[in-house]
Amino acid sequence: MDISVVIPLYNEAESLPELFSWIERVMDEHHFTYEIIFVDDGSTDDSWKIIEGFKQRSACVHGIRFRRNYGKSPGLHCGFQRAQGDVVITMDADLQDSPDEIPELYRMIKEDGYDLVSGWKKKRYDPLSKTIPTKLFNATARKISGIHNLHDFNCGLKAYKNIVVKNIEVYNDMHRYIPYLAKIAGFNKIGEKVVHHQARKYGKTKFGLDRFVNGYLDLITLWFTSKFGKKPMHFFGLWGSVMFFLSFLSLVAVLTAKLFSLWAGSPRPLVASSPFFYIALTGMIVGTQLFLAGFIGELISRNSPNRNNYKIADEI
Repeated sequence: MDISVVIPLYNEAESLPELFSWIERVMDEHHFTYEIIFVDDGSTDDSWKIIEGFKQRSACVHGIRFRRNYGKSPGLHCGFQRAQGDVVITMDADLQDSPDEIPELYRMIKEDGYDLVSGWKKKRYDPLSKTIPTKLFNATARKISGIHNLHDFNCGLKAYKNIVVKNIEVYNDMHRYIPYLAKIAGFNKIGEKVVHHQARKYGKTKFGLDRFVNGYLDLITLWFTSKFGKKPMHFFGLWGSVMFFLSFLSLVAVLTAKLFSLWAGSPRPLVASSPFFYIALTGMIVGTQLFLAGFIGELISRNSPNRNNYKIADEI
């Protein structure tokens, strides 16, 4: 099979018929063998009924329906698990991503040899309240991830080799950082393609401004786990040891000054009356706790067996 198209969606009943017809037309014009995997993220409208209708019309359609709303990342995760095409294309269901981009994305994967190609909506039809934070967010992501050639990490329109989606774990809200996840997994040939961005035709966006705050927190988490997730002792143990050593030296200095004053016969206040004594003790305790946190982290697996356990109501 040439292409798997994975489409996570939530309450997009109005846009689905037009999107499905558009994808069908593009695929037929270029003679691709394909499948379309719709992942209904607990929609409360008629999205699932429409997907069932698509299935009756075409054997190329597959559908997954969650019992409740989990988010975009779980939808992509389940879609990736089932994707069989040599190239996997992801796009949003709101008609802001153009299926006409699929043939060139496919060519870049198959002929140019990219592991992943991310869309770049260079010209956007979004308000400044969204575009300015997006630019700042992407600049930070480029700096931390080291993927300097990407301008739009969060673009929903992407293409992947099948082996890439089978070797990355998309959880929580990590869909924003799929290129970074791919890089961590060892897929370094990451490209970008300028894609057409269309104004939303139906409904309204499902994402609020809180995604920018959450996005930065997720980026810090991803950076930390990629750097220290396998060896947490390298972080906690190092800084715990440094804090313990410096605090111990401070405590020795306080005690030495007390012993020197006793030897010299000069009056000296009690050691416990000095604030430096308590600061040094606190530092030693915190240093010990950091060291133990690193040690325990080495013993506990970072991966929960239920991390990606999502309740599926129907699958076709």
